Amino acid sequence: MTRPHKHLERLLSGDILSTLLRLSWPNVLAMAMTVLVGIAETYYVGQMGTAPLAAMALVFPFAMLTQMMSAGAMGGGVSAAISRALGAGDTARAQSLLLHAVVIGVVAGGLYSAIFLSFGPDFYKQLGGKDMVLEEAVRYSTVLFTGTLLVWLMNTLASVMRGTGNMRVPSVALVATGILQIILGGVLSLGAGPLPAMGMVGVAWGHIIATAAGVVYFLWYLISGQGQLTLKLHAFEMQRDMFADILKVGAIACLSPVQSVLAILIFTGLVAQLGTEALAGYGIGQRLEFMLIPIAFGIGVAAVPMVGMAMGAGNVARARRVAWMAGAVSAFNLALIGAVVTFAPDLWARLFTQDEAVLGHARQYLVTAGPAFPFFGMGLTLYFASQGAGQVIGPVLAGTVRLVLVAGMGYWLAQNHATAENFFSLVALAMVLYGVVTAAAVRFTPWGPKN
Repeated sequence: MTRPHKHLERLLSGDILSTLLRLSWPNVLAMAMTVLVGIAETYYVGQMGTAPLAAMALVFPFAMLTQMMSAGAMGGGVSAAISRALGAGDTARAQSLLLHAVVIGVVAGGLYSAIFLSFGPDFYKQLGGKDMVLEEAVRYSTVLFTGTLLVWLMNTLASVMRGTGNMRVPSVALVATGILQIILGGVLSLGAGPLPAMGMVGVAWGHIIATAAGVVYFLWYLISGQGQLTLKLHAFEMQRDMFADILKVGAIACLSPVQSVLAILIFTGLVAQLGTEALAGYGIGQRLEFMLIPIAFGIGVAAVPMVGMAMGAGNVARARRVAWMAGAVSAFNLALIGAVVTFAPDLWARLFTQDEAVLGHARQYLVTAGPAFPFFGMGLTLYFASQGAGQVIGPVLAGTVRLVLVAGMGYWLAQNHATAENFFSLVALAMVLYGVVTAAAVRFTPWGPKN
């Protein structure tokens, strides 16, 4: 074993708040770029007509699930395992974990691709897709999910770097990849000069080409020895305990984004029964909710190596302080956003519509859910911090509680002819419950001999 160099020493013993903030902002920037990519691609598809836009809505939850599982869930497991090894001064183990992480990324990406290429059309039918909308969804997703392996590999390699405490390089690379994706998506889908318009398929190809460029860059960076760890493919020997170290966190953590997407799908279906205006108003509020995730994600992912290295070094007390500090910072940031939209909902709602009927529902959603935003942020950030400690079951169960509440209470409300306000109150209650249960899980789950 070797003594950590100065960069790792700062993560192990530096001031918690300043270190956390320094690590967080590149991640928040990278995640903000993914939001911009989503907005740009939605704009391109919107130029093609209503059917392609509806088709994209059918595929979007599953495309989002790809990112959430590969970057946040399994990616967190990768970062956590590597950071714990480095915290213990075991660089050789961290090197081996890098190679095992690549294997997991390739296998998981291939499996995810096979599932959605085989069963995607059935999923879209279950969500109400038919006729031209279903045809467009299948054409788009066939290309999009062919490149899923690249998405998993890119996010896995980025997570390896984050596990060493290097947030800047993966974030800059992901921002550059996002910019390339926006450019290619527009050119290939709408056409430019001699290039013909490919429609939705062009958006998917832009995604694949940009992601492939990101993978090539990350592989070059790691193979050339630019970072703390080096990707060395020779003399690689697969070891069960290395896979277990990653999967004991990553595999369980993957349940969380699945639960989140299920909750979104259930709630969208419930609100849709109230009419187009209610669904559109909820959609405006939900867009803001999606933009909260990059903030909580950025802070949470920064907490993973800090917690993991502290755990690897046997400093459980510091690991817990990092987790609570990260949760508090995330809650504070989201509380500010929640306060703004609670007292001035039109600042957000009028960006998307001037229809008073839709605005009324959007205002109601923002005023009702806004006060619950800090609980959502705290819960999501503590979920990531728990990955660093290798204790993710409690936060995942908190997501299960949220899903059960949305499904059970949502069904009861639907049977009793509830109003949109009742459903929006359920969203707020689910956020609060998720945050409280996650915090309780972190508080009462042993992380080590001294907590």
